[in-house]
Amino acid sequence: MSILIVGGTGFLGSELVRQARAAGHTTVATYTTEPGTASPSAWCPLDLRDAESLNAVMAEVNPSVVINASSGGADWAVTAEGPLHLAVVAASHGIHMVQVSTDAVFSGIGRVHYDESCLPDPVTPYGAAKAAAETGIIELHPKALVARTSLIIGHGRSVHERLVHQLAVGASDGVLFTDDIRCPVHVSDLAAALLELAWSGAAGIRHLAGPDALSRHELGVLIAERDGLDAPLPAGLRADSTLPGALDVRLNSQATQRHLQTTLRGARQFLQRDATTDPRGSY
Repeated sequence: MSILIVGGTGFLGSELVRQARAAGHTTVATYTTEPGTASPSAWCPLDLRDAESLNAVMAEVNPSVVINASSGGADWAVTAEGPLHLAVVAASHGIHMVQVSTDAVFSGIGRVHYDESCLPDPVTPYGAAKAAAETGIIELHPKALVARTSLIIGHGRSVHERLVHQLAVGASDGVLFTDDIRCPVHVSDLAAALLELAWSGAAGIRHLAGPDALSRHELGVLIAERDGLDAPLPAGLRADSTLPGALDVRLNSQATQRHLQTTLRGARQFLQRDATTDPRGSY
C-alpha cells in the first residue's frame, strides 16, 4: 500500500514516515523548503496553498492514503485553506484522507471534557484555522478522517521536552503553566494509531490523546524526572499571562480507543524511566 505524508519533515510527520516504511509501505513525504531527516521512499516539494502543484503531486504519487500532518500555525492560507485543497484533490482521485487536528479547536469554557460529538468553539487564530479545516474537509470529502490530538511528546524531540531542558539549565526565560491542562500523547502511539485508522478506511471525527490530564508544569516535572534534571522548573498561571488560549481542555479518546489495537498510553506511563524505550523502535 502507498501513503503520502504531507508535512513529512515535522515531528509527527517524521514518525509517520518511519513507521510506514518499517511496515513495508511505499511512503512518499512532502516538504516545504527542504527534505527532513526521515527516510521515505521519496521526497516531494509541496506548498498546500498551490492547488496546481498539489494536483501534480497527487497524480504522480497516486497514493492509497494521504495523511496531512503539516502545521502552518495561525497562517490561515496554510492551516485552513490548504487542507481544503487537499480534500478536494483527494476526493476527486478516490484517495482516503486523514487530517491531523488539535484540541485547540475547543475553548475550555463551560466544560473541560470533550468527546467526538462536541462542536468546535476555538478562542485562538490557530484553533479557528484548524476548526475551519475540519468543517470544510468533512463537507468536501465525507469519507475523510479528522483526528484531533493533544500535546505530542516523545524521544526528547518535542517542543515541550526541549523547553523543559532549556528552563532547567536557565537557557530560556518563562514558566510552565499550572492551570493549562491537556492530555499528552506519545508521538509513536499517535503515529501508530493514525496509520491503523488510515489503513482501516475510518471516517469522521476521532480523538487520539492520552488518558492522563496534566498541567504543562506537571508534564514538565515528569520529563525532568525521566531525564534526571534536578533544577526546579518555574511555575506560573496562564490566566495571569497575556497569552491567548484555552486553559483546561481534556480530549476524551475512549470511544476511539475501544476500536484500536494501538494503545494510547498516558504520560505518567510513557514518561517513566523504565518506559523510555519505545516498543515500536526509535529514530
